Amino acid sequence: MCLSIPSRVKHIDENNIATVDTLGMTRKVTLDLIDEEVKVGEYVLIHVGFALGKIDKESALESLKIYEDIVDKMKSGEIDEFEGDMNLATKLD
Repeated sequence: MCLSIPSRVKHIDENNIATVDTLGMTRKVTLDLIDEEVKVGEYVLIHVGFALGKIDKESALESLKIYEDIVDKMKSGEIDEFEGDMNLATKLD
């Protein structure tokens, strides 16, 4: 399973490389896979260095809230890193 994380575009350079903010981390991603114009301030879905598409602000913020809730629950021990993995972790041992 792959996860695309919503990220806010902070800057776009002349080579179509965007600097984005992902949960407080800044990284660079290429916008070359998106066939529509992306503007600073908009949200994109990214995966391993590529922006895959745009996402509206409301949906992006909702998704980011869910990610933050999962992290908080993992930190508190309410859920562990293997919960919800369909027992794949035990099958890999």
